[in-house]
Amino acid sequence: MPGVADHYQHDPVQTTKTSVHGAINMLGLAKRLRCRIFQASTSEVYGDPHVHPQPESYWGNVNPVGLRSCYDEAKRCAETLFFDYYRQHGLEIKVARNFNTYGPRMHPADGRVVSNFIVQALKNEPITIYGDGQQTRSFCYVDDLIDAFVAFMAAPAKLTGPLNLGNPNEFCIVELAERIIAGTGSRSKIIRKPLPEDDSSQRQPDIELARKHLNWEPKVQLEAGLVKTIAYFEAMLGRPDARGS
Repeated sequence: MPGVADHYQHDPVQTTKTSVHGAINMLGLAKRLRCRIFQASTSEVYGDPHVHPQPESYWGNVNPVGLRSCYDEAKRCAETLFFDYYRQHGLEIKVARNFNTYGPRMHPADGRVVSNFIVQALKNEPITIYGDGQQTRSFCYVDDLIDAFVAFMAAPAKLTGPLNLGNPNEFCIVELAERIIAGTGSRSKIIRKPLPEDDSSQRQPDIELARKHLNWEPKVQLEAGLVKTIAYFEAMLGRPDARGS
């Protein structure tokens, strides 16, 4: 979602190095220790998808030279490294493609859409939407994602992934903003800015493989997850006067 430029686009070369060099370093360590290794990949490997919802078999639609490619392509390269170590060295790997995750302990300035909107709402600042706000995302509460991680790591070695992990319920961005305004009692107004380069119009996981192999699907729906996440940010920010008149 637009806005993450605060972090991953601030130093795009370092973003790519972190993912690729980090994968190489950890894979080398796992090879030496002969231990199972987990890769937290991302739905961003699908880019701006032409297939909806996105199954693991879809190769994606990523611009390799765009502003977002430092993250998208770095994660795709990390997946390549994991599977090459698996094929070449027999390393036991688990590759998960995480879709939009949210919940307590998010950094207030990490640029993710949920944290952005909540912080703006609690401060009664304008809530920034890019484009018409009809682009969609699927939001997975952090507890559900961790349950999937644990189940995946405990699964037989032959289940390598990649495996989509996320909540398949799809919401448009303007609906998310409206829910957060209502949930915080904010006086914030929605403002619109131009859509950034390569932002995807739809993102929704096909989680049939996770259901089949992990007996897993998300339990926490967006309304309940937002209540917990808003409460966390209220405590962190010292409860700004969002509910004031």
